[in-house]
Amino acid sequence: MTTKALEGIRVLDMTHVQSGPSATQLMAWLGADVVKLEAPSGDITRAQLRDIPDADSLYFTMLNSNKRSITLNTKTERGKQLLTELIRRSDVMVENFGPGAIDRMGFTWDRIREINPRIVYASIKGFGDGPYTDFKAYEVVAQAMGGSMSTTGFEDGPPMATGAQIGDSGTGVHVVAAILAALLQRTRTGRGQRVNVAMQHAVLNLCRVKLRDQQRLAHGPLAEYPNEDFGDEVPRSGNASGGGQPGWAVRCAPGGPNDYVYVIVQPPGWKPITRLIGRPELGDDPEWATPAARLPKLAKMFQLIEEWTGTLPKWQVLEQLNAQNIPCGPILSTKEIIEDASLAADGMVVEVEHPERGSYVTVGSPLKLSDSPVDITASPLLGEHNEEIYIGELGLGDEELRLLRSGGVI
Repeated sequence: MTTKALEGIRVLDMTHVQSGPSATQLMAWLGADVVKLEAPSGDITRAQLRDIPDADSLYFTMLNSNKRSITLNTKTERGKQLLTELIRRSDVMVENFGPGAIDRMGFTWDRIREINPRIVYASIKGFGDGPYTDFKAYEVVAQAMGGSMSTTGFEDGPPMATGAQIGDSGTGVHVVAAILAALLQRTRTGRGQRVNVAMQHAVLNLCRVKLRDQQRLAHGPLAEYPNEDFGDEVPRSGNASGGGQPGWAVRCAPGGPNDYVYVIVQPPGWKPITRLIGRPELGDDPEWATPAARLPKLAKMFQLIEEWTGTLPKWQVLEQLNAQNIPCGPILSTKEIIEDASLAADGMVVEVEHPERGSYVTVGSPLKLSDSPVDITASPLLGEHNEEIYIGELGLGDEELRLLRSGGVI
């Protein structure tokens, strides 16, 4: 029988909204027993952006699959006692409350490692230590302060947020990497440790090429950027690839909002492209034949390519470019992605049955391990596993559980 990579690891999930739940969901997919601890009112996202009355929202269900849910009021004395026992029984504890919130409950890092010296205690915060520590952090705030927004968009437009949740889910991936490293180190030392990841820091890590280019500016304009003017900071450069090979999103027929193909022009691909666009003479023209000759004319180069792509549907453009081994990809809309049969076959677009919602589509695990397959299950209902955990695992009696409910402890 196949075992999961993290089988036997218990994660106490005290996270909410997106950054934390995205991390613990990845660990659940890898086989950890993730116990989501919620206030009796539940994670706020259960009701946010709700599309079906009285059912958990897609916001919640798509971030909390494969977990168990218990409720607990940690402000009560009995709640603190039960939390202590849960910490004692866990390998990992994850939280993303505001700075100092867990400490104010009476659970400082010193107290937590006193309860369980082997626990890995991970916190997600908006910012590291310093002047921003107490700022409230949201997805786009992290993008703004991590270098993403100032370098996203077109030169003559305002800073722009990216559609990818690099502040929240991007931080979640970083947290999982840190937790797994700490668990591995524990096998050698026998000790748990404190893990901290800040959203601003995670975004910055994803924007490292822009800091590369900030330093390159000291030696002159960035030739691979389509911008004409350069100041003393990296400019917004539209859909430029930002790498050593120029790329751009070129419009295709019939001209809808996502009728584009992203094309990268490598040196070996130039002559095949000139034949496709009906300008074969440019393949050997000294004004166009070399990457150095083309760099000052990137806008014109992609205009010539677009004059050809604009006459064809994007899938036909894709077919012809791929036949010439030219790096490219169609701009896929969310509708196209959710209906993509190949993504469904690869387990990346998954249909899940939910007891309240019925069937819904969610994102599957991008982590593919040959010995640890992932089956996506529905997110838990609020407090669905209270009896299973409090009675079956912590040994509470039926009557005590009833009193905990009536007393507002769970």
